[in-house]
Amino acid sequence: MKVGIVGSGDVAKALGAGFLALGHEVKLGSRTPESEGLVAWKKQGGAHATTGTTADAAAFGELLVLSTHGVNTEEAIRQAGPKHFSGKVVIDTTNPLEFGADHMPKLAYGWSDSAGERVQKALPDAHVVKAFNTVGSPHMFQPKFAGGPPDMFYCGNDAGAKKTVHEWLKKFGWNPLDVGGIEGARLLEPMCVLWVTLGITGGNWGIAFKLLHQ
Repeated sequence: MKVGIVGSGDVAKALGAGFLALGHEVKLGSRTPESEGLVAWKKQGGAHATTGTTADAAAFGELLVLSTHGVNTEEAIRQAGPKHFSGKVVIDTTNPLEFGADHMPKLAYGWSDSAGERVQKALPDAHVVKAFNTVGSPHMFQPKFAGGPPDMFYCGNDAGAKKTVHEWLKKFGWNPLDVGGIEGARLLEPMCVLWVTLGITGGNWGIAFKLLHQ
């Protein structure tokens, strides 16, 4: 499968490496596709790893991943071209975080709105599924934790798209948990705030969530 990733930061590179490890073709989309870091990523990824503009990546992918700074995601979609997302499953990994003078995270918008919902509104012809937004990039592919596979929560409006993402999450080593429609992003994005806060206060970023059942 061809996977297009709009974004080129640590999350994009980590997810791209995961898809490559599973035998797929990956194109990262960036404003600077030939930067030193991306050239190194391509070299490490091999023949199936390529880079291009955000529009190149969006046009390339049969499956698309949004991996941009949360508050800049809608602008990134406009630059990539909404037509390139039409009819495709789009995994939205973004979090609309802001950091104050105390360096602690907060949501730029939330509770009555979410980045996931804004992405779906910006891409009405795409099938958006929020996932991969509650863990750090080093643990996104085949996470190793003492308590066993952690949970990855996801949400979206299209049942078929959610089934697709559910299967990808399992291949990436997660236990997937469906929390409903795309408005569920109002719950998942604050979980990123919790994750970042725990990382800052505890000094340990090797954190993932697991739901326990009695």
